[in-house]
Amino acid sequence: MNFNLTQIPERTKKPRNHGLTMVMDKGLSLEEARNFLSAAGPHVDILKLGFGTAFVTPNLRAKIELYQSANIPVYFGGTLFEAFLIRNQFDEYVKLIKDYGINYMEVSDGSITIPHAEKCGYIEKLSKVGLVLSEVGSKDAEHIIPPYKWIELMRAELNAGSSYVIAEARESGNVGIYRGTGEVREGLVQEILTQIPAEKIIWEAPQKAQQLYFLELVGCNANLGNLAPHEVISLEAMRVGLRGDTFHLFLDKE
Repeated sequence: MNFNLTQIPERTKKPRNHGLTMVMDKGLSLEEARNFLSAAGPHVDILKLGFGTAFVTPNLRAKIELYQSANIPVYFGGTLFEAFLIRNQFDEYVKLIKDYGINYMEVSDGSITIPHAEKCGYIEKLSKVGLVLSEVGSKDAEHIIPPYKWIELMRAELNAGSSYVIAEARESGNVGIYRGTGEVREGLVQEILTQIPAEKIIWEAPQKAQQLYFLELVGCNANLGNLAPHEVISLEAMRVGLRGDTFHLFLDKE
């Protein structure tokens, strides 16, 4: 940090295994990616090339190498995994990952239906290739998954080899663990946390109010995902109590 302040909560140090900030790149140019890294690189832990954007991104290899040169792991969005899967191209997906030197992979079933045992099979296979993040929850706002099922699915996917489970919210933050208004399904989240370690869950939280909820609930080292590149610095300030929303959160109460 740039100067000394007391009563700042202790953030985990990079490379972190929790307290993660996962950022979604939905189409930054190579130059924009460089500028983003110069502003926020030290606070980014994982970089997702959102949904299927990798297929149409110019200078894809150069961009991936740029992020990796800053010691930021890159992975393709789960939608791309599903696009390969529905076309019976799983082996080609694995070759693609290896060709681009990527060792983080997302396994999801938000756009297609995959029997859960089969999904866990893909997690198991890919965990032998690299680190797997598996997404739980539906992108369909009408499909409400009860808390016991979230827990069951998360536990099974962690047991299959996922390093982290991602709680689905979409890039807009209005499905899955959130209501259509963006409000957190608090009962669901709190029930999940009775059974699944917080360190193993990445909460997709693109909205400020959602980020604040998890910082208050879990602490400054909550794993948060789907951050827009321009929100990283403001999130890090919020994490350590230097934004109005969390200003009093970590101060001594005496």
